[in-house]
Amino acid sequence: MKQKDAALKRKLTGADGFESFYASLFGPRWQALKAALAQEPRYVRLDFSREGEERQPYFIDAASVAAALCLPVHRLDESGNGGPAKVLDLCAAPGGKSLVIAGGMGAGCRLFSNELSPDRKARLDKVLSDSLPASLRKQVITSCSDGATWCRREGEAFSAILLDAPCSSERHVLADEKYLSQWSASRIKSLASRQWALLSSAWRLLVPGGFLLYATCALAPEENDGIASRLLKKFPDVCPVKGEELCGIFEDRLARFRDVDSGGETDGLVRNVFLSAEATELGQQVLPDSGGGAGPLYFALFRKDSLGKDLPG
Repeated sequence: MKQKDAALKRKLTGADGFESFYASLFGPRWQALKAALAQEPRYVRLDFSREGEERQPYFIDAASVAAALCLPVHRLDESGNGGPAKVLDLCAAPGGKSLVIAGGMGAGCRLFSNELSPDRKARLDKVLSDSLPASLRKQVITSCSDGATWCRREGEAFSAILLDAPCSSERHVLADEKYLSQWSASRIKSLASRQWALLSSAWRLLVPGGFLLYATCALAPEENDGIASRLLKKFPDVCPVKGEELCGIFEDRLARFRDVDSGGETDGLVRNVFLSAEATELGQQVLPDSGGGAGPLYFALFRKDSLGKDLPG
């Protein structure tokens, strides 16, 4: 039966295949969700301008802000060896979540924003330079590298890591007839393989006691809890952060999120989006039909609790 289901998934292609696949996932809810996906996302305006230093505002989905505020960089200043604490945004372009992270870092932190594509890395550099004040921009170092192989060049070095992984991005697929006609269920499996390579690399880069936030804008569970669950099976030191602990981190970060002007709406809007997130087995998912137009955005926070050897698999 499983082989039959897998074969059926592989045959699902194009607009009809897309419709069939996601209707089977969401049932009667799919039509309302699809209609919400077709609308503009709910944006937040980030503006880091200071007196005497005007910066370029940046518009970002409110769900992305809510998710990025769950990475507790506000607790960091120095690393255990006395140097600056290192934070990593492993797949950072176009740069919105790096802006959110930078807006909550202490003066003793350094953010490493990485992107695989040279073109997207150039866009990342522009966003950071245009939007961040000079003092914060000095704390951000950009790079162009494959995050999936980074762990071969460096060990446990980062106190906090954000992995916003490449994903199916169904909202963008629906908005483009060309992408919709080229859609295939088999692409989910290919993306999941890439997501796991990135996530397992990121975990090896995280220091004991550090936090890793995994996020995608995918609807398919195979790209969300499906990948996160592999982390728990592979590594013995993974601790999911949920419930009151996650809410506490979010509220602390939101209260300390500095230099943002969105017409006074940021706190209420982003908090409402966070509270609208639907619990999954290991994380949270903001969906636009219930999140006021924000999302879709899946995110799951993990803490590295102890040292341990990799398990087989």
